[in-house]
Amino acid sequence: MNHNGRLILIVEDHLSIAEMLGGYFEAGGYEVDYARDGAEALRLSANNPYDAILLDRNLPRIDGVEVCRRIRQEQRRATPILMLTARDTVQDRVEGLEAGADDYLTKPFSIEELEARLRGLMRRSRKTAGEPIRVGDLVLDPHAMTAERGGTTIHLTPIGFQILHLLMREAPRVVSREEIQREVWRDEPPDSDSLRSHLYILRKAIDRGHDTPLLQTIPGMGFRIGEHPSAFTASRNQREAVAARN
Repeated sequence: MNHNGRLILIVEDHLSIAEMLGGYFEAGGYEVDYARDGAEALRLSANNPYDAILLDRNLPRIDGVEVCRRIRQEQRRATPILMLTARDTVQDRVEGLEAGADDYLTKPFSIEELEARLRGLMRRSRKTAGEPIRVGDLVLDPHAMTAERGGTTIHLTPIGFQILHLLMREAPRVVSREEIQREVWRDEPPDSDSLRSHLYILRKAIDRGHDTPLLQTIPGMGFRIGEHPSAFTASRNQREAVAARN
């Protein structure tokens, strides 16, 4: 199938919403498939190379969070997933992102914003060639879009992969929140809760079960990937001492 990178799956059990979304995206040149429950969504995602999935959280048979988790863990799909939901608490957002969603939009929403976010996710999901990067026992392969620590595969969403790629590429330099937003989201910056949630999930993914944490928060400055937190502190103190002498 030649779909020019614009084949999307809409998973929504409310027919009126599904028809509204489908009509809008088809008029914009997208090819659209529909699923009205979680089981159908899993069947379609397993058999079609979608460029993005719009996934309602509350679905019959299998809910959206579980659908998302199975797409990532069982089907091993890196397809960008934008979750649609009426729930707007931070915990709901974290749960969806932790299951593998790349973005989270609460109802009611602007369809223009929805399309802008979808385009951004599709653009960022494209593979970036490059040599593997290693920091300690953490290895990221930009070409294959894989990451592992201590020989164990780390499952990341495309957004999580982009953030980790940036931090590892710049290691051991500290990367500010603003720089992460510019690099990953470009002209569609997320709200602060979304960035915080992605970083929280990324930290769990790469550091859980390991004695040495690699993702470090530098208060007031940003984030870095490195084996020795004290190394940054020492180098900063040295620079401050040099500046004081001059």
